[in-house]
Amino acid sequence: MTLKVIEAEHNAWAVLHVSGELDLVTSPAVRQHVHEAVAHGRHRVVLDLSEVLFCDSSGVGVMIAARRLMHSCGGDLRLILPARGAVDGSHVNRVLAALGVRRLFEVFPDVATAADDEAQALSA
Repeated sequence: MTLKVIEAEHNAWAVLHVSGELDLVTSPAVRQHVHEAVAHGRHRVVLDLSEVLFCDSSGVGVMIAARRLMHSCGGDLRLILPARGAVDGSHVNRVLAALGVRRLFEVFPDVATAADDEAQALSA
C-alpha cells in the first residue's frame, strides 16, 4: 500500500491528511510535508492519521521529529488518530503507547476539534 498526503487548512492550522502505511519507505514524505509547512511559515500543524492503516517505528520517529520541530519554532503539533483510537486502541495508538511516547502528543478526534484552540485533547 502507498502513502498519500493531502494538505489543507482549517482556521490557523495547516492540516496534513495522511492515509496508507507510515513506514520506513513512506515516512520521509510526511517529514518533507511538515518541513515544507514550516518553511512556508505554518507553525501550527495537525497530522490527520485517521486513515493510516499501519505505522512502524520510523513513522513514530517522524511524529517525534515533527513535534520537536514545531516546538523549536514556537509552534504546535496535534494528531488525529483513527476512530476510537483513544478509546479502543487503533494500530497507531497502540504503537505510540507500546513505545512509551503516546503522552508526548495532543490527540484529537477530528480536524474541527484539533483546529479549535479551546478544545481539550483526548486522554492517553
